[in-house]
Amino acid sequence: MSFIDGFVIAVPNARKDDYIAFSRACWPLFQEFGAVSMRECWGVDVPDGEITSFPMAVRKSPEETVVFSWIEWPDKSARDACMASMESDPRWEAFGPDKVPFDGKRMIFGGFEPVFAA
Repeated sequence: MSFIDGFVIAVPNARKDDYIAFSRACWPLFQEFGAVSMRECWGVDVPDGEITSFPMAVRKSPEETVVFSWIEWPDKSARDACMASMESDPRWEAFGPDKVPFDGKRMIFGGFEPVFAA
């Protein structure tokens, strides 16, 4: 069964093109390690909440937009192998914390097993 890594981040509006370029550059490595697909979605209608919300969760500033993204893997073992490669494959250094066009400390992420698809 497939496995999904999901992410929510706040990206500075002025860095939208940088973020898209960063995502395009990452994709070939994810794909090499088995990723089936990757989606990067720029927030258009992401309301602030009173108790919880995407903007609150990532501490979005007025100069930022919430981005929702996910990577689909054929299974969890493929995803785990890719994540392990980030510690040993020097090609990942090009995408390190000092090179991402967002504040990685405010990123929300997790791995999920699909239970329904239509």
